[in-house]
Amino acid sequence: MRFTSKPMQQWLRATLVMSMAAAVLVGCSGNSRTHKPAELVKVSNQFDLSPVWSANIGSSESFNFHPAVAGDAVYAASNRGNLAKLDLKTGNKVWEVSVPDRLSIGPGSDGRVTAVVTTKGTVYAYDDTGKALWNVNVGSEVLTEPVVAGGVVVIRALDNRFIGLDELTGARKWIYQRQQTALSLRVGYGMLAIGNEVIVTGFAGGRFGMIALANGGLVWESPISFPKGFSEIERLNDVTAKPSMQGEIICAVSYQGRVGCGQARTGNLIWFKDYSSYTGTAQSAEMVFSSNEKSYVTAFATKDGTQIWENTQLTFRDVGESLAVGRVLLVGDAEGYVHALDQSNGEMLARIRHDSSPISAAPISAGGLILIQSQGGKLAAYSPK
Repeated sequence: MRFTSKPMQQWLRATLVMSMAAAVLVGCSGNSRTHKPAELVKVSNQFDLSPVWSANIGSSESFNFHPAVAGDAVYAASNRGNLAKLDLKTGNKVWEVSVPDRLSIGPGSDGRVTAVVTTKGTVYAYDDTGKALWNVNVGSEVLTEPVVAGGVVVIRALDNRFIGLDELTGARKWIYQRQQTALSLRVGYGMLAIGNEVIVTGFAGGRFGMIALANGGLVWESPISFPKGFSEIERLNDVTAKPSMQGEIICAVSYQGRVGCGQARTGNLIWFKDYSSYTGTAQSAEMVFSSNEKSYVTAFATKDGTQIWENTQLTFRDVGESLAVGRVLLVGDAEGYVHALDQSNGEMLARIRHDSSPISAAPISAGGLILIQSQGGKLAAYSPK
């Protein structure tokens, strides 16, 4: 698609509204609260997360940094430009490098090449010994973590371009341009890599789709929600969070829109219902989970969207992205607590204090461990029991 710039007056107006809209999402980082968070209820732990190791990576400031796991290693970064490879089992640092500029988002890695993006839009790539391979400026701010898969580093720029770079040389292999919308949220839009063939991601305007890694072609695109309301902020309904996938079913949720699930191969929705979330979805075999702006955590039946339960005990605690693992749903909050909810009924089963800073990134299950990184920079592995 061809990108046509908007008149300056419209651009300035959209920028102003985007800034106002971004303020709506500040609560997810725990930096500014307009409501008093719910008091923690007493929990008799029926589920245990035993500490295995921890490391200080460095603060992500107000950004939402996720670690990346590839093989038996964890790759993590900080806003100040620290990038480290750690052994998954022990937490020992294999190598650590200093990127020449501050970073706006966490790393992407396939175990051979690790890529990070600076606040100035420069992509830096390193091999698996920590040696610098190449750097390329993409000419735009980047708030979405790169995906490294199928020999390609995929960069999603804030100006709606998807750029495929050769992972070994940094040469541009393809570009996919989304049409610029009049208004969209200034946040990262998560990308879910499926094998070495495609990525699934959300778009502005309540849509999500699948893009081929080989050539950047759009495989399919589906609407999950539609704008409604009168003001431009009311009509925002972007799919910003990374979609989730379990088996052949893929689920997504939009801000001020809907949550729904459909067939991964075609994108055809099986069901959808009104819901709003900027923390995305997590899935088990039979349920999909999400949390709204009030930090109500809700479970829906994957097959038809029936609401199974809703937990309101974490109201206004600014819960982050969640992970469904085993029989529990794990979710962090703005005070550094990690809560374990029973997937079957939403009962609070356990709680640990990971850190005193917000946990907005989803926990990761890898190698029998649960990895959690806080905005304060603590990365730790826990053994679930």
